Amino acid sequence: MKTTFFKKGRPDPELAVLRAELRSAQGDLSLAYRRFDQAVDPELVESCIYQIKAEKARCNYLIRAIKERSPESIPALARLEGDAVWT
Repeated sequence: MKTTFFKKGRPDPELAVLRAELRSAQGDLSLAYRRFDQAVDPELVESCIYQIKAEKARCNYLIRAIKERSPESIPALARLEGDAVWT
């Protein structure tokens, strides 16, 4: 991934996009868990499990991308990681 350095006080537009994408992915993960909780049919349960795994992988990717782009955001991401399960 290409690393770009910005002067302090100058926001990184790509970093803002990644953070917005992470918030969206966390919402999608929450929705996938709610669907799983309501699923009754075994095939639907299996589908929900795959969806949860996919959303977790997406969140993990975005967290890694944010960490690579902005090392000073690591403490904030640690709080985000504590809010959801990322394994």
